[in-house]
Amino acid sequence: QVQLVESGGGLVQAGGSLRLSCAASGRTLSTWTMGWFRQAPGREREFVAAISRNAGITYYEDSVKGRFTISRDNAKNTMYLQMNSLKPEDTAVYYCAADRSTTGQAMAERPYYAMDYWGKGTLVTVST
Repeated sequence: QVQLVESGGGLVQAGGSLRLSCAASGRTLSTWTMGWFRQAPGREREFVAAISRNAGITYYEDSVKGRFTISRDNAKNTMYLQMNSLKPEDTAVYYCAADRSTTGQAMAERPYYAMDYWGKGTLVTVST
């Protein structure tokens, strides 16, 4: 069992930055490929970024490339998402997930409902 708790969401103006954290308890974070998903009102949950369990290789959805950075600190059992140059269309509830995939790309290609563990989400609102 893995318990995931997100934090760091909030209200920010367009162009601003936020750093999300995902703290894990239970099994060690290093055994999972970790990722961030988001869900905007009325839309399906979508992949944002992932970091592989072994080499820490990252993978991003195209719209966040160059703006978001995913990282993990296995010693602290915590994953992060640094979000810069935020846009109103980034507004969503952001969820962290742990998955059995061996790479971030593989995680991105699996249906979101197939992820092994989810956090409860943190709301990010980007105003104009």
